[in-house]
Amino acid sequence: MSKLLILRPQPGADATAERARALGLEPIVAPLFTVRALDWEAPGAGDFDAILLTSANAARLGGARLTGFTHLPCYAVGEATEDAARAAGFDDVMAGPSDGAALIETMADVRRLLHLCGRDHAALDRPGLSRRIVYASDPVPSLPPQADLTALVLLHSPRAAAHFAALAGPRAEIRLAALSEAVAQAAGAGWKSVAVAAHPRDEALLELAAKLCQTEREAR
Repeated sequence: MSKLLILRPQPGADATAERARALGLEPIVAPLFTVRALDWEAPGAGDFDAILLTSANAARLGGARLTGFTHLPCYAVGEATEDAARAAGFDDVMAGPSDGAALIETMADVRRLLHLCGRDHAALDRPGLSRRIVYASDPVPSLPPQADLTALVLLHSPRAAAHFAALAGPRAEIRLAALSEAVAQAAGAGWKSVAVAAHPRDEALLELAAKLCQTEREAR
């Protein structure tokens, strides 16, 4: 069975692992970040026209203060964030591209926007945008002991790619599969191979991984 090394934080890591098993692959879960909720001060909901979520963790870890905003339209980056927003109580959720800046470009009619995000986030800037940090994603200091670098390594974010590159050591025999071109670029050069998913979704990344593993088996 072909092995995949899954580095994304929980609970996303287990969701990816479940999809990998359904494709006949052997997942190894070794998150590079631990995610935790932060205390945050909620502004007045009446000061905003919509909510922006660029990470599912903002919806999962925003806590009880989110309930004051669930009546507002919610713009979510990616399908996982859309699902998490609905689970948190948002009724009017619109999923957009997997890039916050691209999603903002579709929101010309929104004048006052509240971005709920993590402590480490992409810098987004536009008139009328306010930000509240609701969670932190803390990097691990070294690769988890279960991390098998002979497996195909899945990279889900630029931050994870950069952190993995800093921890991995020699690269020449390590194979990567990246969620997007931006993720691949964050990993840098020198790897045995780097492949990019056709679409920035976990399902597409796993489809790519399955094809790469099949090709490797046939080449043996």
